[in-house]
Amino acid sequence: MRIDGTEIAEGIYFKLKGSVGELKKKNVVPQLAVILVGENPASVAYVTLKQKKGEAIGALVNLIKYPTTVTTEELELKVKKLNDDPNFHGILIQRPLPEQIDVERLEMLTSPQKDVDGFHLNSPYTLPLPLAVVRIIEFVYNETNGLKETKETSPSVSSGSPVPSETFQSWLKSQNIVVIGKGPTGGGPIIKLLNKLGTTPHLIDSKTENPEQLMKNADIIIASVGRENVVTSDKIKNGVILVGVGILRGEDRKLKGDYDVEKIKDIAGYYTPTPGGVGPVNVAMLMENLVTAAEKQT
Repeated sequence: MRIDGTEIAEGIYFKLKGSVGELKKKNVVPQLAVILVGENPASVAYVTLKQKKGEAIGALVNLIKYPTTVTTEELELKVKKLNDDPNFHGILIQRPLPEQIDVERLEMLTSPQKDVDGFHLNSPYTLPLPLAVVRIIEFVYNETNGLKETKETSPSVSSGSPVPSETFQSWLKSQNIVVIGKGPTGGGPIIKLLNKLGTTPHLIDSKTENPEQLMKNADIIIASVGRENVVTSDKIKNGVILVGVGILRGEDRKLKGDYDVEKIKDIAGYYTPTPGGVGPVNVAMLMENLVTAAEKQT
C-alpha cells in the first residue's frame, strides 16, 4: 500500500491551525526565520514549501537570502539579531551551505529555544525528519490495527512526546528495524530517536557484513542513502514496511528515492513514494516544532 505523506501532513496541519488560533488570541503569530544561501534549486523549492505551509496554518515563514560569497561572520551577526528578536520564535539555517561556512558554529550560536530544526546540542526539539519517520510508521500501525485516521483523530507526534501511545511503542519495540545510512541529517538522527523510544535498529553502512540478509529479515526498512536501487525487490520480504528518506535527481532530472517503487510495490506491505512520502510530513513536523516554540516563548 502506498503511504500518502501529504494526507498524513494534512492531519497534522489541521491540529496546528487550532493551536495557532489560540496563540493569535494572545496577539502572537508564530514566526520562523529561514536563512538561505545561494540559489540551490532543491533548497529554494523546499523553502517555498515551508512558506506555503506556514501560511496555511497562520504562521509566518520569513526568507532571508544571502549570496554564496557570504562569510560565517556575516551569518553570525544575523543569527545573533534573530536570537534577540522576540518576534521570531524559530531560526532555521537551510542546508546545504557553501564550503566556507562553519555550519556547526552557526548551529551552536542559535538560541536552543529557537532551534526548531533540533541541531543544537541543548535544543529541546527533536529533528523534524526522525519525527516524520516515526509518525509514518505510526500511521501504518494504526492502519494495520483498524484505527482509521481522520484529520480530527490523527495523532500529532509532538517534539516533547514522539510517541503518543504505549501500545504503539510496545509494537515498535517488537519490530525488526533496519536503517540504511547514518548521515548527520538522515540515518543518524533517526537511529537516535529510535533508540530513545527503546528500540535497537540494525544499521547498514559501507562496513556492514551481509547487508542483504539484514534487509531480508527486516519488518521495517528505513533507507536514507540518496542513491538509486539501494533497496531492490530481491532483498526484501513480503509485507515489509519501506520508508524512503534518501532522495536524488536521476539522469532524467526526476526526483527519485533509494528504491524503485514500481519494482517493490507488490512485495512491500506499505511503502512511501519519492516525492510525496516523507517530505511533506517532514515539513509538517517542522511547523509543529515552530508552534511549540511559540507556545513556550509566550
